[in-house]
Amino acid sequence: MMAKKAIYGFSEAARLFWLALKERLISDGWKESRLEPALFYLRALEFTTNHVKNFIFRGREVKQHDDGSIDVSMANYALNMKKLRISTGATACVTEAALQLDETAGFLCQQRWGSCRFPVGFGRPELPEERQVHDLDARTGASLKFTLLNRHGRVWTLIAGGGASVVYTDTICEYGFAKELANYGEYSGDPPEDLVYEYAKIILGVMTSSPEPHGKVLLIGGGVANFTDVASTFKGIVKALKEFGAALKACGTSVWVRRGGPNYSEGLTNMKKACEDIGIPAKVYGPEAHLTSIVRDALAGERSLASTPEPVVKLPQDHPKKRQRSESQHLMEFSADTQAFVYGMQTNAVQRMLDFDTLCGRKTPSVAAIINPTGEATFEKFLFGSADVLIPVYSTLSEAVERHGKTPKMLVPGFHRVEHHIANGLKVLEVIKTHAIIAEGVPEALTRRLHVEAAKAQVAIIGPATVGGIMPGRFRIGNAGGAVENLLLAKLYRPGSVGYTTKSGGMSNELNNIVAHTDGVREGIAIGGDRWPGLRFLDVLLRFEADPNVKMMVLLGEVGGREEYLVAEAIEDGRLTKPLVAWCCGTAAEAFDYEVQFGHAGARARNEEETAGAKNRALAKAGAHVPRSFDEFGDLIKAVHRALVKAGVVAVQDEPPVPKLPGDYESLKKKGLVRKPANFVCSISDDRGAEPTYAGVPISEIAKDETLGVGGAISLLWFRRRLPPYVSKFIELCVVTTADHGPCVSGAHNTIVAARAGKDLVSSLISGLATIGPRFGGALDDAARMFSQALDARLTPAEFVEKCKADKTVIMGIGHRVKSLDNPDARVVLIKEYAKKHFPSTPLLEFALAVEQITTKKKANLILNVDGCIAVCFVDLLRGCGEFSRSEADELVQNGVLNGLFVASRLESAGQQNSWRAVA
Repeated sequence: MMAKKAIYGFSEAARLFWLALKERLISDGWKESRLEPALFYLRALEFTTNHVKNFIFRGREVKQHDDGSIDVSMANYALNMKKLRISTGATACVTEAALQLDETAGFLCQQRWGSCRFPVGFGRPELPEERQVHDLDARTGASLKFTLLNRHGRVWTLIAGGGASVVYTDTICEYGFAKELANYGEYSGDPPEDLVYEYAKIILGVMTSSPEPHGKVLLIGGGVANFTDVASTFKGIVKALKEFGAALKACGTSVWVRRGGPNYSEGLTNMKKACEDIGIPAKVYGPEAHLTSIVRDALAGERSLASTPEPVVKLPQDHPKKRQRSESQHLMEFSADTQAFVYGMQTNAVQRMLDFDTLCGRKTPSVAAIINPTGEATFEKFLFGSADVLIPVYSTLSEAVERHGKTPKMLVPGFHRVEHHIANGLKVLEVIKTHAIIAEGVPEALTRRLHVEAAKAQVAIIGPATVGGIMPGRFRIGNAGGAVENLLLAKLYRPGSVGYTTKSGGMSNELNNIVAHTDGVREGIAIGGDRWPGLRFLDVLLRFEADPNVKMMVLLGEVGGREEYLVAEAIEDGRLTKPLVAWCCGTAAEAFDYEVQFGHAGARARNEEETAGAKNRALAKAGAHVPRSFDEFGDLIKAVHRALVKAGVVAVQDEPPVPKLPGDYESLKKKGLVRKPANFVCSISDDRGAEPTYAGVPISEIAKDETLGVGGAISLLWFRRRLPPYVSKFIELCVVTTADHGPCVSGAHNTIVAARAGKDLVSSLISGLATIGPRFGGALDDAARMFSQALDARLTPAEFVEKCKADKTVIMGIGHRVKSLDNPDARVVLIKEYAKKHFPSTPLLEFALAVEQITTKKKANLILNVDGCIAVCFVDLLRGCGEFSRSEADELVQNGVLNGLFVASRLESAGQQNSWRAVA
């Protein structure tokens, strides 16, 4: 139970009771919480299945069960009562209750909770910049966090990964810059480039808002990413850096970068070039540098730590109190034959698992099936080496178990709602002995219930909020180990002798990178950053203790919880005897005078015992190898391994050949390493950038420019150039005048017939459009060709008419069913007048009108009709507007582009669609 800043809805008696309790808690050494979601007041009878964490009770009988849960009204979820020190079977009387809601259970309790407004952290109103980042975070499945500690601070951070953000904060504080640390935050989960840009822009905006005579330091750091595209996220940061370039220079900013992961080389290159272009000093490093080396390089010149001596390693002898080792490790079976079910369509994770199989030389894929609860049973195609394989997809877990029996040993679910389904179908779990819950933000009560049921079924649960684990040469859970480049760099394709465990998924890959400087990883498991992990550190270390192939162990813990004390006790009582290098992150929490919540849900000290410093001291006292800081962590691991090699405990093995994996075409193409002729080429529009373009003109610009409109858009798409405004207007005039000719024309007739046959709108329109030809709407192209050829051949109108008569050829574009010179077609009049007023010249129109004078002498209705008028005017336009060469204009006419005007008008018009609606 933690002290709170405010209690809402309490009576005076309850308030006095609370003040007394608060005083007692503080006197016992508890810190006053400035981060925990607040206590909300509700009457006890008003909640039934609400997820709550802590209670203060007055006036109603409450009974606590042996497992620590309590019954209040019809409550179905276990409530954390341990901090109230209620003994087993005790009762109390309550009439009112102040309760702390579990915010992660919002998707289950939203209706019952109503509009609960959770207060902000750090015991103060949320700052505008923090609110902006909070809003960004709500727009993505990734994570974006930002807390402003000191607006005028000198040291600013843009850190990738929750675990890495804690390590960087620790190191900055260890160098004596706690008071000058400006912010705490992190981004993770592969956020899109545009959101990273917005995130970086907010931070840089605050950073450059005040001058600093001694200059400012910007640390852009992160571990070796598992799946976050470093090049993509860095593009967002680079864009923000360029936008604030002048302000950064004015603040005397120096930039320090360290990152690894997918496409990190491209990202680092872009970052270095951007800083050079801006004119600010920058140092850029990849995974070859230690994680926190940029902190040391940036700050050590001002305040350095004491020199680091070579660690002295004493190998432990057989423990006098050695106990029998735990048998719990049989629940997790990871071999070269292990297969898994993957819950959810996590296709990228599945492909990465299969790629790891190929590197390890596995003969069968490690994924047996995918469970997609929102889809139907089918197959999904993946690459296994260079061959295609089909992985079955089922809609239920029970169906997958029935089809595959007991072959799969693991289930890998990926979304927080998945646990709700699993918790309600636990009988299925007995078949699958290991579950890796990737999702974070799982309701605590649900997680605890799942752990209780899993223990009964003898099932091991890794997570929640875990990246999984990796067993080099054998098996990989999801994205653990990162991209193929990192798998090769860290030599994860073959086993070593070091077993490690951590909470942070991002830091697990950093440990792969650190341990690669020994003989490599035997097994690495991230237990997850939530408050109630399934596997504990001790469970994993006992597994390593029982594995003769593991010669030394590595533990990376963090502030909060008591897991590390269990490890210390196991060392002291002899259950753990192998060399253990351990470090708890979060030592920076002791540099602040208020309670700090770091990146993970469980990363918060509730008392002195749960601080990182206290746990590091306990581990060192028990006999673990504990460095003075994370900066020395990698060196100590290497030193212990060297001692083991020297003592003959670890035998140096010959390095096997580096395996090869066929490159993925899309990623290689992106890097410019392969090329392939395109099957289709589009030179008209392009949707590969931030927004689609027509002939290079962004759609947003087309929409804003009033001179373009529909005609301008057609000119860009059809003619691939921007034509003068009068041309765009003429195109629109043609579309308007040919939009509808009533129900009697063949196009409308066919549309009506199809509609009466019960066909849908699109099918009916297609049947009407199929009738467009020489006798309906399709006379434009033929008319344009006939009149332009006659004019180009220098025929007189009379010669042209006589030639058509001799050839027995109908003059296309001449004739109308009812219109004549005395009863002209209004559409033809509009088009003629527009052309004569706006076109530079109209020679072909004049020629056609002269032909009309001859044909109407034979019959009054043989006038220049709308098709012919549009055709000859368009030829005059193409030849006279100055935007086309003569050969281009002739080619367009010969290719039949003019009939497209008629097709566009009929396809887009309400007329032909109304013909369908009239009878549909």
